[in-house]
Amino acid sequence: MTTTTLDILVCGGGYVGLSAAVALKLAAPSLDVAVIDAAPPEVWRKDQRASAIAAGARRLLTTLDVWKDIEAETQAINDMIITDSRTSDPVRPVFLTFDGAIEDGEPFAHMAPNVAMVAALRERAAEIGVAIHQSAAASALDISERDARVETADGRTFAAKLVIAADGVKSSLREMAGIKTQRWEYGQSGIVTMVAHERPHNGRAEEHFLPSGPFAILPLSGNRSSLVWTERTEDANRLVAEDDFVFEAELERRFGHHLGALTVEGGRRAFPLGLTLAREFVRPRLALAGDAAHGIHPVAGQGLNLGFRDVAALAETVVEANRLGLDIGSLTVLERYQTWRRFDTVRMGVTSDILTRMFSNDITPLRLIRDFGLGLVDRMPAMKRYFINQAAGIPDASGPRLLRGETI
Repeated sequence: MTTTTLDILVCGGGYVGLSAAVALKLAAPSLDVAVIDAAPPEVWRKDQRASAIAAGARRLLTTLDVWKDIEAETQAINDMIITDSRTSDPVRPVFLTFDGAIEDGEPFAHMAPNVAMVAALRERAAEIGVAIHQSAAASALDISERDARVETADGRTFAAKLVIAADGVKSSLREMAGIKTQRWEYGQSGIVTMVAHERPHNGRAEEHFLPSGPFAILPLSGNRSSLVWTERTEDANRLVAEDDFVFEAELERRFGHHLGALTVEGGRRAFPLGLTLAREFVRPRLALAGDAAHGIHPVAGQGLNLGFRDVAALAETVVEANRLGLDIGSLTVLERYQTWRRFDTVRMGVTSDILTRMFSNDITPLRLIRDFGLGLVDRMPAMKRYFINQAAGIPDASGPRLLRGETI
Protein backbone atom coordinates (compact mmCIF):
# COMPACT_ATOMS: atom_id res chain seq x y z
CA MET A 1 0.00 0.00 0.00
CA THR A 2 1.35 3.40 -1.00
CA THR A 3 0.77 6.64 0.89
CA THR A 4 0.08 9.96 -0.85
CA THR A 5 1.66 12.77 1.16
CA LEU A 6 0.07 16.22 0.99
CA ASP A 7 -0.12 19.51 2.78
CA ILE A 8 -3.93 19.65 2.77
CA LEU A 9 -6.46 16.89 2.09
CA VAL A 10 -10.08 17.93 1.53
CA CYS A 11 -12.65 15.18 2.06
CA GLY A 12 -15.79 15.92 0.09
CA GLY A 13 -16.28 16.77 -3.59
CA GLY A 14 -19.24 19.14 -3.25
CA TYR A 15 -19.19 22.91 -3.61
CA VAL A 16 -17.78 23.47 -0.09
CA GLY A 17 -14.93 21.00 -0.43
CA LEU A 18 -14.03 22.08 -3.96
CA SER A 19 -14.16 25.81 -3.22
CA ALA A 20 -11.98 25.30 -0.13
CA ALA A 21 -9.39 23.41 -2.19
CA VAL A 22 -9.42 26.06 -4.95
CA ALA A 23 -9.21 28.99 -2.51
CA LEU A 24 -6.27 27.46 -0.65
CA LYS A 25 -4.34 26.51 -3.77
CA LEU A 26 -4.84 29.89 -5.43
CA ALA A 27 -3.71 31.83 -2.35
CA ALA A 28 -0.81 29.48 -1.53
CA PRO A 29 0.38 27.75 -4.73
CA SER A 30 3.23 26.05 -2.88
CA LEU A 31 0.79 23.97 -0.84
CA ASP A 32 -0.02 20.51 -2.19
CA VAL A 33 -3.81 20.23 -2.04
CA ALA A 34 -6.01 17.30 -3.09
CA VAL A 35 -9.65 16.28 -2.80
CA ILE A 36 -11.11 12.85 -2.13
CA ASP A 37 -14.75 12.20 -2.98
CA ALA A 38 -16.69 9.13 -1.85
CA ALA A 39 -18.94 9.22 -4.93
CA PRO A 40 -18.05 7.47 -8.18
CA PRO A 41 -17.13 9.64 -11.19
CA GLU A 42 -19.90 11.72 -12.77
CA VAL A 43 -22.45 11.06 -10.00
CA TRP A 44 -22.46 14.79 -9.27
CA ARG A 45 -23.96 15.42 -12.72
CA LYS A 46 -27.21 13.77 -11.56
CA ASP A 47 -27.91 16.47 -8.98
CA GLN A 48 -31.00 18.31 -10.25
CA ARG A 49 -31.17 20.78 -7.36
CA ALA A 50 -30.50 24.50 -7.49
CA SER A 51 -29.20 26.72 -4.72
CA ALA A 52 -29.41 30.37 -3.72
CA ILE A 53 -25.97 31.95 -3.88
CA ALA A 54 -25.83 35.08 -1.73
CA ALA A 55 -23.89 38.15 -2.85
CA GLY A 56 -21.01 37.39 -0.49
CA ALA A 57 -20.66 33.86 -1.88
CA ARG A 58 -20.86 35.23 -5.42
CA ARG A 59 -17.97 37.58 -4.66
CA LEU A 60 -15.99 34.62 -3.35
CA LEU A 61 -16.67 32.64 -6.53
CA THR A 62 -15.76 35.68 -8.63
CA THR A 63 -12.43 36.02 -6.81
CA LEU A 64 -11.76 32.31 -7.44
CA ASP A 65 -12.40 32.99 -11.17
CA VAL A 66 -15.33 30.57 -11.18
CA TRP A 67 -18.41 32.81 -11.36
CA LYS A 68 -17.87 33.66 -15.04
CA ASP A 69 -18.46 29.99 -15.89
CA ILE A 70 -21.67 29.84 -13.84
CA GLU A 71 -23.26 33.22 -14.47
CA ALA A 72 -24.95 32.39 -17.78
CA GLU A 73 -27.02 29.69 -16.09
CA THR A 74 -28.02 31.76 -13.05
CA GLN A 75 -31.07 33.85 -12.32
CA ALA A 76 -30.93 36.99 -10.18
CA ILE A 77 -33.49 37.24 -7.38
CA ASN A 78 -34.95 40.69 -8.01
CA ASP A 79 -37.51 40.71 -5.23
CA MET A 80 -39.17 38.44 -2.68
CA ILE A 81 -42.62 38.12 -1.12
CA ILE A 82 -43.66 36.27 2.04
CA THR A 83 -47.20 35.05 2.77
CA ASP A 84 -48.79 33.20 5.66
CA SER A 85 -51.94 31.18 5.00
CA ARG A 86 -53.56 27.76 4.96
CA THR A 87 -53.36 25.52 1.91
CA SER A 88 -57.11 25.78 1.37
CA ASP A 89 -57.24 29.61 1.55
CA PRO A 90 -58.46 31.08 -1.78
CA VAL A 91 -56.26 34.17 -1.31
CA ARG A 92 -52.80 34.42 0.19
CA PRO A 93 -52.21 37.91 1.54
CA VAL A 94 -48.65 39.20 1.22
CA PHE A 95 -47.35 40.29 4.62
CA LEU A 96 -43.75 41.11 3.75
CA THR A 97 -41.92 42.19 0.59
CA PHE A 98 -38.22 42.64 -0.08
CA ASP A 99 -36.43 44.47 -2.85
CA GLY A 100 -33.69 42.09 -3.94
CA ALA A 101 -31.02 44.74 -4.54
CA ILE A 102 -28.23 45.76 -2.21
CA GLU A 103 -25.60 48.43 -2.90
CA ASP A 104 -25.40 49.72 -6.47
CA GLY A 105 -28.34 47.56 -7.52
CA GLU A 106 -26.43 44.32 -6.99
CA PRO A 107 -28.90 41.42 -6.41
CA PHE A 108 -28.69 40.03 -2.90
CA ALA A 109 -28.70 36.49 -4.34
CA HIS A 110 -28.73 34.42 -7.53
CA MET A 111 -30.21 30.98 -8.13
CA ALA A 112 -27.74 28.55 -9.73
CA PRO A 113 -28.01 24.87 -10.71
CA ASN A 114 -25.80 22.77 -8.45
CA VAL A 115 -24.42 20.91 -11.47
CA ALA A 116 -23.17 24.14 -13.06
CA MET A 117 -21.54 25.24 -9.83
CA VAL A 118 -19.76 21.95 -9.18
CA ALA A 119 -18.68 21.65 -12.84
CA ALA A 120 -17.07 25.09 -12.77
CA LEU A 121 -15.29 24.38 -9.47
CA ARG A 122 -13.98 21.03 -10.71
CA GLU A 123 -12.67 22.63 -13.90
CA ARG A 124 -10.96 25.39 -11.92
CA ALA A 125 -9.41 22.82 -9.55
CA ALA A 126 -7.97 20.91 -12.49
CA GLU A 127 -6.54 24.13 -14.00
CA ILE A 128 -4.55 25.00 -10.88
CA GLY A 129 -3.31 21.52 -10.05
CA VAL A 130 -5.73 20.22 -7.41
CA ALA A 131 -6.14 16.46 -7.87
CA ILE A 132 -9.61 14.98 -7.31
CA HIS A 133 -9.75 11.30 -6.34
CA GLN A 134 -13.16 9.69 -6.95
CA SER A 135 -14.68 6.60 -5.28
CA ALA A 136 -12.49 7.32 -2.26
CA ALA A 137 -14.70 6.94 0.79
CA ALA A 138 -12.84 7.59 4.05
CA SER A 139 -12.82 4.45 6.17
CA ALA A 140 -10.26 5.29 8.88
CA LEU A 141 -8.68 8.38 10.41
CA ASP A 142 -5.47 8.41 12.44
CA ILE A 143 -4.23 11.72 13.87
CA SER A 144 -0.70 12.05 15.19
CA GLU A 145 1.46 14.95 16.24
CA ARG A 146 3.02 15.07 12.77
CA ASP A 147 0.04 14.51 10.42
CA ALA A 148 -3.42 13.08 9.87
CA ARG A 149 -3.79 9.88 7.85
CA VAL A 150 -6.98 8.99 6.02
CA GLU A 151 -7.50 5.50 4.68
CA THR A 152 -10.14 4.91 2.02
CA ALA A 153 -12.38 1.91 1.48
CA ASP A 154 -10.55 1.03 -1.75
CA GLY A 155 -7.19 0.72 0.02
CA ARG A 156 -5.61 4.12 -0.55
CA THR A 157 -3.88 6.13 2.20
CA PHE A 158 -3.44 9.91 2.33
CA ALA A 159 -1.26 11.76 4.85
CA ALA A 160 -1.63 15.53 5.31
CA LYS A 161 -0.70 18.30 7.69
CA LEU A 162 -4.36 19.33 7.64
CA VAL A 163 -7.52 17.42 6.76
CA ILE A 164 -10.68 19.38 5.96
CA ALA A 165 -13.89 17.41 6.49
CA ALA A 166 -16.49 18.69 4.03
CA ASP A 167 -18.26 15.36 3.72
CA GLY A 168 -21.79 16.36 4.61
CA VAL A 169 -24.17 16.42 7.54
CA LYS A 170 -23.54 12.71 8.23
CA SER A 171 -19.77 13.25 8.13
CA SER A 172 -17.84 10.03 8.64
CA LEU A 173 -14.65 11.94 9.46
CA ARG A 174 -16.44 13.90 12.19
CA GLU A 175 -17.63 10.63 13.68
CA MET A 176 -14.17 9.02 13.43
CA ALA A 177 -12.66 12.03 15.21
CA GLY A 178 -15.16 11.59 18.04
CA ILE A 179 -16.69 15.06 17.62
CA LYS A 180 -20.17 15.13 19.13
CA THR A 181 -23.14 17.00 17.68
CA GLN A 182 -26.36 18.54 18.89
CA ARG A 183 -29.20 17.25 16.72
CA TRP A 184 -32.87 18.18 16.61
CA GLU A 185 -35.37 16.47 14.32
CA TYR A 186 -38.35 18.45 13.03
CA GLY A 187 -40.36 15.52 11.72
CA GLN A 188 -40.32 17.30 8.35
CA SER A 189 -38.84 16.54 4.96
CA GLY A 190 -38.13 18.93 2.11
CA ILE A 191 -39.42 17.88 -1.30
CA VAL A 192 -37.11 19.26 -3.96
CA THR A 193 -38.20 19.50 -7.57
CA MET A 194 -38.25 21.88 -10.54
CA VAL A 195 -41.21 23.16 -12.54
CA ALA A 196 -41.74 24.95 -15.83
CA HIS A 197 -44.57 27.49 -16.05
CA GLU A 198 -46.30 29.50 -18.76
CA ARG A 199 -45.66 33.02 -17.47
CA PRO A 200 -42.35 34.68 -16.52
CA HIS A 201 -41.47 34.98 -12.84
CA ASN A 202 -39.50 38.21 -13.40
CA GLY A 203 -36.93 37.11 -10.87
CA ARG A 204 -39.38 37.01 -7.97
CA ALA A 205 -38.87 34.53 -5.13
CA GLU A 206 -41.84 33.51 -3.02
CA GLU A 207 -42.03 31.90 0.40
CA HIS A 208 -45.44 30.72 1.52
CA PHE A 209 -45.69 29.74 5.16
CA LEU A 210 -48.19 26.90 5.34
CA PRO A 211 -49.20 24.82 8.40
CA SER A 212 -46.93 21.93 7.37
CA GLY A 213 -43.93 24.22 6.74
CA PRO A 214 -42.58 26.71 4.19
CA PHE A 215 -43.22 26.31 0.48
CA ALA A 216 -40.50 28.21 -1.41
CA ILE A 217 -40.67 29.12 -5.11
CA LEU A 218 -37.23 30.18 -6.33
CA PRO A 219 -36.70 31.61 -9.83
CA LEU A 220 -34.46 29.85 -12.34
CA SER A 221 -33.39 30.96 -15.81
CA GLY A 222 -36.23 30.92 -18.33
CA ASN A 223 -39.80 30.21 -17.26
CA ARG A 224 -38.68 27.73 -14.61
CA SER A 225 -38.61 27.66 -10.83
CA SER A 226 -37.00 25.50 -8.19
CA LEU A 227 -39.23 24.35 -5.33
CA VAL A 228 -38.39 23.52 -1.75
CA TRP A 229 -41.65 22.12 -0.39
CA THR A 230 -41.73 21.26 3.32
CA GLU A 231 -44.15 18.63 4.59
CA ARG A 232 -44.36 16.29 7.54
CA THR A 233 -42.03 13.41 6.74
CA GLU A 234 -44.74 10.78 6.33
CA ASP A 235 -46.69 13.08 4.00
CA ALA A 236 -43.57 14.00 2.02
CA ASN A 237 -42.66 10.35 1.46
CA ARG A 238 -46.23 9.61 0.37
CA LEU A 239 -46.28 12.52 -2.08
CA VAL A 240 -42.95 11.60 -3.65
CA ALA A 241 -44.20 8.03 -4.15
CA GLU A 242 -47.51 9.14 -5.74
CA ASP A 243 -48.12 9.08 -9.49
CA ASP A 244 -47.53 12.25 -11.50
CA PHE A 245 -51.19 13.26 -11.57
CA VAL A 246 -51.63 13.25 -7.79
CA PHE A 247 -48.25 14.89 -7.17
CA GLU A 248 -48.91 17.70 -9.65
CA ALA A 249 -52.42 18.28 -8.27
CA GLU A 250 -51.07 18.66 -4.73
CA LEU A 251 -48.26 20.88 -5.99
CA GLU A 252 -50.71 23.14 -7.85
CA ARG A 253 -52.79 23.61 -4.66
CA ARG A 254 -49.74 25.13 -3.00
CA PHE A 255 -48.15 26.85 -5.98
CA GLY A 256 -51.28 28.57 -7.25
CA HIS A 257 -52.15 29.70 -10.81
CA HIS A 258 -50.42 33.07 -11.03
CA LEU A 259 -47.70 31.72 -13.36
CA GLY A 260 -50.05 29.67 -15.53
CA ALA A 261 -49.96 25.94 -16.19
CA LEU A 262 -47.23 23.96 -14.44
CA THR A 263 -45.10 21.06 -15.65
CA VAL A 264 -42.80 19.13 -13.33
CA GLU A 265 -39.33 18.79 -14.86
CA GLY A 266 -36.81 16.19 -13.73
CA GLY A 267 -37.28 14.05 -10.69
CA ARG A 268 -38.45 14.70 -7.16
CA ARG A 269 -36.81 13.73 -3.90
CA ALA A 270 -37.51 14.24 -0.22
CA PHE A 271 -34.75 15.08 2.26
CA PRO A 272 -35.27 14.82 6.05
CA LEU A 273 -34.87 18.17 7.80
CA GLY A 274 -33.27 18.89 11.13
CA LEU A 275 -30.75 21.04 12.93
CA THR A 276 -27.24 19.66 13.44
CA LEU A 277 -24.50 21.64 15.15
CA ALA A 278 -21.04 20.18 15.81
CA ARG A 279 -19.82 20.87 19.35
CA GLU A 280 -16.32 21.46 17.99
CA PHE A 281 -15.30 22.64 14.54
CA VAL A 282 -11.65 21.67 14.92
CA ARG A 283 -9.31 19.11 16.37
CA PRO A 284 -5.54 19.01 15.86
CA ARG A 285 -5.00 18.56 12.08
CA LEU A 286 -8.74 18.43 11.39
CA ALA A 287 -11.26 21.18 10.51
CA LEU A 288 -14.96 20.74 9.76
CA ALA A 289 -16.61 22.85 7.05
CA GLY A 290 -20.05 23.11 5.51
CA ASP A 291 -22.73 20.63 6.55
CA ALA A 292 -20.15 18.56 8.43
CA ALA A 293 -20.04 21.44 10.93
CA HIS A 294 -23.66 22.56 10.71
CA GLY A 295 -26.84 21.44 9.00
CA ILE A 296 -29.79 23.83 9.22
CA HIS A 297 -33.39 24.00 8.00
CA PRO A 298 -33.76 25.60 4.54
CA VAL A 299 -36.38 28.05 5.83
CA ALA A 300 -33.90 30.94 5.56
CA GLY A 301 -32.07 29.64 2.47
CA GLN A 302 -28.66 30.01 4.13
CA GLY A 303 -27.28 26.46 4.34
CA LEU A 304 -25.03 26.68 1.28
CA ASN A 305 -23.95 30.21 2.13
CA LEU A 306 -22.88 29.21 5.63
CA GLY A 307 -20.62 26.69 3.95
CA PHE A 308 -19.06 29.35 1.72
CA ARG A 309 -18.49 31.54 4.80
CA ASP A 310 -16.63 28.60 6.35
CA VAL A 311 -14.48 28.34 3.23
CA ALA A 312 -13.58 32.04 3.28
CA ALA A 313 -12.66 32.02 6.98
CA LEU A 314 -10.75 28.72 6.88
CA ALA A 315 -8.78 29.60 3.75
CA GLU A 316 -7.73 32.98 5.18
CA THR A 317 -6.75 31.40 8.51
CA VAL A 318 -4.66 28.65 6.93
CA VAL A 319 -3.00 30.83 4.26
CA GLU A 320 -1.96 33.52 6.74
CA ALA A 321 -0.54 30.88 9.10
CA ASN A 322 1.40 29.32 6.23
CA ARG A 323 2.88 32.70 5.27
CA LEU A 324 4.08 33.14 8.84
CA GLY A 325 5.73 29.72 8.78
CA LEU A 326 3.31 28.26 11.34
CA ASP A 327 2.06 24.67 11.42
CA ILE A 328 -1.20 24.91 9.44
CA GLY A 329 -2.66 21.87 11.19
CA SER A 330 -1.92 22.94 14.76
CA LEU A 331 -4.82 23.48 17.13
CA THR A 332 -3.56 26.99 17.89
CA VAL A 333 -3.99 27.97 14.23
CA LEU A 334 -7.30 26.18 13.71
CA GLU A 335 -8.91 27.62 16.81
CA ARG A 336 -8.89 31.03 15.11
CA TYR A 337 -11.14 29.56 12.42
CA GLN A 338 -13.42 28.03 15.03
CA THR A 339 -13.71 31.31 16.92
CA TRP A 340 -14.39 33.18 13.69
CA ARG A 341 -17.23 30.89 12.62
CA ARG A 342 -18.83 29.77 15.89
CA PHE A 343 -21.05 32.78 16.64
CA ASP A 344 -22.38 33.17 13.08
CA THR A 345 -23.18 29.46 12.85
CA VAL A 346 -24.99 29.27 16.19
CA ARG A 347 -26.89 32.48 15.44
CA MET A 348 -28.09 31.17 12.08
CA GLY A 349 -28.94 27.78 13.58
CA VAL A 350 -31.03 29.38 16.32
CA THR A 351 -32.69 31.75 13.83
CA SER A 352 -33.68 28.92 11.48
CA ASP A 353 -34.93 26.85 14.43
CA ILE A 354 -37.14 29.69 15.73
CA LEU A 355 -38.54 30.40 12.27
CA THR A 356 -39.28 26.71 11.69
CA ARG A 357 -41.09 26.27 14.99
CA MET A 358 -42.87 29.62 14.71
CA PHE A 359 -44.21 29.15 11.19
CA SER A 360 -44.73 25.37 10.83
CA ASN A 361 -48.05 25.24 12.66
CA ASP A 362 -51.66 26.35 12.51
CA ILE A 363 -52.04 27.67 16.05
CA THR A 364 -54.28 30.74 15.85
CA PRO A 365 -52.58 32.90 18.56
CA LEU A 366 -49.15 32.23 17.01
CA ARG A 367 -50.51 32.99 13.55
CA LEU A 368 -51.84 36.36 14.73
CA ILE A 369 -48.53 37.25 16.42
CA ARG A 370 -46.33 36.30 13.47
CA ASP A 371 -48.58 38.02 10.93
CA PHE A 372 -48.53 41.19 13.01
CA GLY A 373 -44.72 40.92 13.20
CA LEU A 374 -44.34 40.41 9.44
CA GLY A 375 -46.60 43.36 8.73
CA LEU A 376 -44.69 45.54 11.17
CA VAL A 377 -41.34 44.72 9.54
CA ASP A 378 -42.84 45.47 6.12
CA ARG A 379 -43.47 49.03 7.30
CA MET A 380 -39.90 49.53 8.53
CA PRO A 381 -37.53 50.13 5.56
CA ALA A 382 -34.42 50.24 7.76
CA MET A 383 -35.27 46.86 9.29
CA LYS A 384 -35.93 45.33 5.87
CA ARG A 385 -32.62 46.70 4.62
CA TYR A 386 -30.86 45.13 7.59
CA PHE A 387 -32.43 41.72 6.89
CA ILE A 388 -31.58 41.81 3.18
CA ASN A 389 -27.97 42.80 3.92
CA GLN A 390 -27.68 39.93 6.40
CA ALA A 391 -29.04 37.53 3.78
CA ALA A 392 -26.53 38.88 1.24
CA GLY A 393 -23.70 37.68 3.50
CA ILE A 394 -21.23 40.50 2.79
CA PRO A 395 -19.13 41.04 5.93
CA ASP A 396 -17.69 44.25 7.30
CA ALA A 397 -13.97 45.04 7.25
CA SER A 398 -13.29 42.47 9.99
CA GLY A 399 -14.83 39.61 8.01
CA PRO A 400 -13.15 37.20 5.57
CA ARG A 401 -11.72 38.94 2.55
CA LEU A 402 -13.00 36.50 -0.05
CA LEU A 403 -16.60 37.36 0.89
CA ARG A 404 -15.80 41.01 0.17
CA GLY A 405 -14.38 40.12 -3.25
CA GLU A 406 -10.76 40.57 -2.15
CA THR A 407 -7.88 38.15 -2.54
CA ILE A 408 -6.22 36.66 0.52
